[in-house]
Amino acid sequence: MRTASQSPATGTGGEPGFRGVISVSFGAADASADHDADGVSRQDLRFASANPEALANLRSVLAHSRVGVRLVLAGPPADVHAAASAVAVCGLVDEEITILCDEVGPRVIFCGHCHTSTTTDHAIGTDVVCQGCATTLTFTDHFSRRVGGYLGFSAHAEEAA
Repeated sequence: MRTASQSPATGTGGEPGFRGVISVSFGAADASADHDADGVSRQDLRFASANPEALANLRSVLAHSRVGVRLVLAGPPADVHAAASAVAVCGLVDEEITILCDEVGPRVIFCGHCHTSTTTDHAIGTDVVCQGCATTLTFTDHFSRRVGGYLGFSAHAEEAA
């Protein structure tokens, strides 16, 4: 398995026209162990987190792939969802992406009021304070793939006025 800093080797999916499975792991997760490629060519990528450099590297790998490539994303929810949101602009459709999120880990809450993203370890259904506008937000399992986060809304909206 290669790290994000290594160049793709010939025959591993980095060459133009790759059509196989790209397994991407974040943190301690291992997408290759959890997903069988059924004998199809496979490229394994591992990143510490879904930082801008890692996402740019992933988009670069996808730019060299062909229609029919499959993408497996595994790791903490915040990293996996950030990657899924970033690769959406590459033209992959839902059927080409498999998401394997850890049960625990940081989640991104998108504030519907100020449009700021707040990262938290709180469980779904609890309250969190928005880092942008300081509104107490409640979030449910309503997830937006476009923004890569759970929708947060004012916890006390119905109590106002």
